[in-house]
Amino acid sequence: MRRDYFELTVEGVDDDADQPATPLVRIDFHGPDGLLRDRLSGTDGDLLDAGDVDVAFRLREPLSTEDDPEGVVGVTNRYTGDFVLELNETATDVLPFIHAARDSAGDEDAHYRVEIDVDGERLVSYDKHTFLVYDHEGNLLRNESLIPSGVEL
Repeated sequence: MRRDYFELTVEGVDDDADQPATPLVRIDFHGPDGLLRDRLSGTDGDLLDAGDVDVAFRLREPLSTEDDPEGVVGVTNRYTGDFVLELNETATDVLPFIHAARDSAGDEDAHYRVEIDVDGERLVSYDKHTFLVYDHEGNLLRNESLIPSGVEL
């Protein structure tokens, strides 16, 4: 699936009273009918639940040497490891979102919502607690990632 089929927007990153309390990432798909639905479906044909998918950001350039390093946001099937979708984003688009989720949590584990739409129509909505960030060499960046307390990776 082509990365340019997707458009990502975020809400809840700024200190605006009109923003949702839970940070939200919305991914809108503009590609062939049925393609995304098939990838978001399990072997039984039902859409995957929040616990069945993982969200991550993989940098393509070193974080410290670039002004705005590029990377790839990926949603994967937790059980098969298959990519459901990938889209290009920059660290300045993704990392503030993770920080906002962490800041909005207070004493609780941080969380955020992922909504995936097809041409503006809601396909799935997931409440998530984990958002892993990897450097350009594939190493986990724990300080940049959103990892619930008690989870050992």
